[in-house]
Amino acid sequence: MKLSKIASAGFGLLLGIGGLTVGAEEAEAATNFQMPFPCGQTWQGQTRSGHSPQNAVDLNRANDYGDTVVASASGTVSRVENEGSTSYGRWIEINHGGGWTTRYAHLSVQRVSVGETVAQGETIGDVGNSGGSTGSHLHFEERYNGTAQRIDWNGSRIHYFGSRDYTSRNCGDGGNPYTAGEVCGDDYEQIDSHALGSKARIHLMYNSSNGKNCVVTLKTSDIGSDTSTSAFLEVAGGSRSTDSGNYGYYAGPVREYAPGTCVQWGGSAGSESYTSPFEHCG
Repeated sequence: MKLSKIASAGFGLLLGIGGLTVGAEEAEAATNFQMPFPCGQTWQGQTRSGHSPQNAVDLNRANDYGDTVVASASGTVSRVENEGSTSYGRWIEINHGGGWTTRYAHLSVQRVSVGETVAQGETIGDVGNSGGSTGSHLHFEERYNGTAQRIDWNGSRIHYFGSRDYTSRNCGDGGNPYTAGEVCGDDYEQIDSHALGSKARIHLMYNSSNGKNCVVTLKTSDIGSDTSTSAFLEVAGGSRSTDSGNYGYYAGPVREYAPGTCVQWGGSAGSESYTSPFEHCG
């Protein structure tokens, strides 16, 4: 069943690169960087004067090893490195154009390759404890011409120096008035997502209180116009559940009970489609 929402979306993600303003100490990011975690997740960020580099932030939350890391902004993967038990360990760099890059370090898994184009909010790796880390967390940097800058998310500067909680607005919804969490319901948290070009984004959610996964495909173009859209979820050893039709805002939610079981998920929007491998087995 699709909810009715009359109010149109009055917001959108500013992804264009241009008009850099460079001050004496740092550059102002012209791209709209977001937190490197899925929409709605809350993480503690710590900045400190003795950090290397000083403008980086370390992000963690309880039981975060293996949690999904996503691209802070769209761009091209420029580096995928593994420094073993030293420094960044497993890390990724994304080039956003105009001199801007982001770095994601201490990963347990790297899920992209050099030269790959990624969308804002697309999965690139998993939180880990590699390199010179003493506990699982994500080390994140925003760089301009190779120099780490103070970090902005969703147009706002994070706190320097100390610890604060931040909630991700990296929703990749393209102006859709709904969120995946709203569609799936209370207590569902995103664990993965996949962009269907510019047409839609498929979200895989999980509710730890009832053991259910939920899949919803949120449209990012032709919003409000009924076009072919689908979402599906299949639990290993079970049959596939699908919601498919001509929808204005989203397909789904498709929910299945799957605690500790691998799932295959995906969907479509127009001619674009995606089917995941069986994954997220924990």
